[in-house]
Amino acid sequence: MSITKTGMKRRPTHPGEMLREDFLPDYELTVSGLAEAIGVSRQTVNELLRERRAVSPEMALRLSRLFGNSAEFWLNAQRAVDLWEAGNAIRDSVRRIRPLNAA
Repeated sequence: MSITKTGMKRRPTHPGEMLREDFLPDYELTVSGLAEAIGVSRQTVNELLRERRAVSPEMALRLSRLFGNSAEFWLNAQRAVDLWEAGNAIRDSVRRIRPLNAA
């Protein structure tokens, strides 16, 4: 992944895309099967898979338990997407900020 001085050039992979493209097929899970396995509604899972919902700490704990990885894995993936989107949204105003020099 290419990194520039101001951050990543392309949007990081959303955790919902990871679930949809990698985890569900590998574990032969459906939306309903995932929802049942982690104790949430199908709508909640569907919104996450369609990248209309962010991974919350609670969801990260559920996913990490199910898939045997860490909650930090899921939260870090979400944080990368959130920072990328925020950086693009306020890029111009951030560029106008002059860094301070230590005394």
